[in-house]
Amino acid sequence: MKILLVDDEAALTEPLSRLLSREGYTIDVATDGRVGCQLATNNNYDLLILDWMLPHLTGLQICQQLRDRGDRTPVLFLTAKDTLDDRVLGLDAGADDYLVKPFELRELLARVRALLRRPPTADAPPTQLRLQVDDLELDMGNQLAYIKGKSIELSEKETKLLGYLMQNAGQVLAHDRIEAFLWGENTAPSSNVLAALVRLLRRKIEVKGSPELIQTVYGKGYRIGRG
Repeated sequence: MKILLVDDEAALTEPLSRLLSREGYTIDVATDGRVGCQLATNNNYDLLILDWMLPHLTGLQICQQLRDRGDRTPVLFLTAKDTLDDRVLGLDAGADDYLVKPFELRELLARVRALLRRPPTADAPPTQLRLQVDDLELDMGNQLAYIKGKSIELSEKETKLLGYLMQNAGQVLAHDRIEAFLWGENTAPSSNVLAALVRLLRRKIEVKGSPELIQTVYGKGYRIGRG
């Protein structure tokens, strides 16, 4: 497995690259966003670990450029930014997971393993499927939602989340159940990533002044459609 680590803090990249190498991964390191983007573009990696703030090109910009070209390589962000809006920005750029500095190296290793494993979940919805709940339609194969005929492009993770909610319309899905479906049973995402993903999805599919499509059931989870 080959990993690209892009971070300009030598105090982090040196021990982290040694640790990942000891775990059996092949590691390339860049300390400059522009160089990191070139490496990511010109090589095949199994995982990208990107710092948010970098010289010349931010991790966010790197991720956006790769996703715009259709590159689906998993991306793990390392950042000191910890607000929900920051997480929404990262997810909107195409990130798969998020670790806030400072973090435990064993937690990073767990997230690396989870992203590299990416097993298909047993109850994953078929990719060529069209779902409908009230005025909301979802074309899972093309990652498109439709509200009253208007098309909305979704990311792979947004499509998977929306499809899961729609397949279970009317049911309250607990946070840990959704996280296990989206990220796998063994490694939940870092704090607030699911909430950020839901917020991002709401911004895309909900119409101002209309009732909430994705309902928060406080202390329990999320639901779409009437219970």
